[in-house]
Amino acid sequence: MHHDATATVVHGPKRPGTPALEARHLTKHFPVHQLTPTRGGRQVVHAVEDISLALPEATVTAVVGESGSGKSTLARLLTQLIAPTSGQLLLDGVPVGSSARARRAYTRQVHLVLQDPFSSLNSVHRVRHHLERPLKLHRRPGSRDELDARVRALLERVSLSPAERYVDAFPHELSGGQRQRVAIARGLAVEPRVLLADEPVSMLDVSIRLGVLNLLDELRERERLAILYVTHDIASARYLADTVVVMYAGQVVESGPAATITDAPAHPYTQLLLSAAPDPARTERPVLRGRGSPPSLVDPPSGCRFHPRCPFAMAICKERTPPALPVAAEQVAACWLHTKDTEDANDAETAPRPTRPS
Repeated sequence: MHHDATATVVHGPKRPGTPALEARHLTKHFPVHQLTPTRGGRQVVHAVEDISLALPEATVTAVVGESGSGKSTLARLLTQLIAPTSGQLLLDGVPVGSSARARRAYTRQVHLVLQDPFSSLNSVHRVRHHLERPLKLHRRPGSRDELDARVRALLERVSLSPAERYVDAFPHELSGGQRQRVAIARGLAVEPRVLLADEPVSMLDVSIRLGVLNLLDELRERERLAILYVTHDIASARYLADTVVVMYAGQVVESGPAATITDAPAHPYTQLLLSAAPDPARTERPVLRGRGSPPSLVDPPSGCRFHPRCPFAMAICKERTPPALPVAAEQVAACWLHTKDTEDANDAETAPRPTRPS
């Protein structure tokens, strides 16, 4: 079953349907350090612009886009590794506090799995150390026997079985996929509500990627986790996710159920991603509906940020930022081609329309 990426938060006690984690209007600008001041004030990188996102429990939401689209910055905002320029986070419908105690409670509920399993684990410590540490920091460790039992149970939960084979191994003695499973087990040690996976399989061999994706799918079902899956691979997003959110140049350009987004993409940029994705069933050469490269986020284009690359760009696209427009059930796209009420976009009727696969 697919879920809406923009569900409404109900304030107060948690109610059915309240997302495990929600971001409201998150914005992040990074200052540009310059040796020589420029006119017009200090420049900033517009990394994330006004993004709202909800992660319901027991679902996977995929954030898809090219390198530099703001995906990883969004994940770090959600895990509070970096502070937003503006915006708000809510956990189970309750605004997240800023005190040290609130931050500690938040980090126990929201865990980040990094892209590189080779550097996320300390090479001088055994697997046992990596799993015992969060248990000691965030939970009552109990006796030595109880701690050993918890460590072995964590390894079993991520399908590293028998646990005795891995518990005293060093990271360099494991494969990339096994290291990533240990990193996921470390996150599960604190019993989180939300798992943020930033490109968790991009540095793994193709032959073992599917096993890690299947593990995330099992955790979503078994642990009732809300999972954010950050990826540049829209094909794997279709395989794993309930909802797909497409980012371009720091903004969300399209979102909706995964099957709808990949079968009937409404935004030209989503079509570009899909046309470039490998497809064994494709018999013809892909037609790339776009040109050029992503824009500078120090001085992003006016209007729609995709318009310099878009084959369907109109005059209004250069002047005004498109709102999120409904396209189908639970699917929205920030594209003037889908408006019916804006007088300035009437010439869209005569412009070549993007082809939506049947």
